[in-house]
Amino acid sequence: MAHTRTALVLILCGAAHATRAAGAEDEAAIRKIIADEIAAWNAGDAKAYAARFAEHGTFTNIYGMFFEGHKAFEERHAEIFATFFKGTTRKQTVRKLRFVTPDVAVVDVDSEVWNIRSMPGVVLPPDGVLRTRLQEVFVKRENGWWIEAFHNVEARGAPGRGTQQKPTPSGN
Repeated sequence: MAHTRTALVLILCGAAHATRAAGAEDEAAIRKIIADEIAAWNAGDAKAYAARFAEHGTFTNIYGMFFEGHKAFEERHAEIFATFFKGTTRKQTVRKLRFVTPDVAVVDVDSEVWNIRSMPGVVLPPDGVLRTRLQEVFVKRENGWWIEAFHNVEARGAPGRGTQQKPTPSGN
């Protein structure tokens, strides 16, 4: 009986270790995709920026515009890289990366876009840096991790955990 318990403990410890190793490998793969996104943005390369965006993925930009599908995501980024985001530099910091299941991860990212000359409908702060909060949902398939959802909102408060806008006087 003692040998059975010892064997079970060793098996469970080994399974836990294997899960951690797989999680670390998967986390590294997701972080690489995010790093590749930054490099593609900074090069103004919409095709590379959309490389890991899923065929039927969804995208909501800071204007609240909704796009569906890889082609729409790539085309929208080609458009903005040729206009108001031309020559900009993007920085991203992963705030939180959480595996919901072994094959689904939610990633919260603080993003900054530098060198914007002007942007329709957006009043840039005095330093000229557009700050956003990006949430990406990654799904693991046979051929790697894919972005299934990409939701970006303008961050109007100071960076940091729990930053929220103060309610308006009317309470809305």
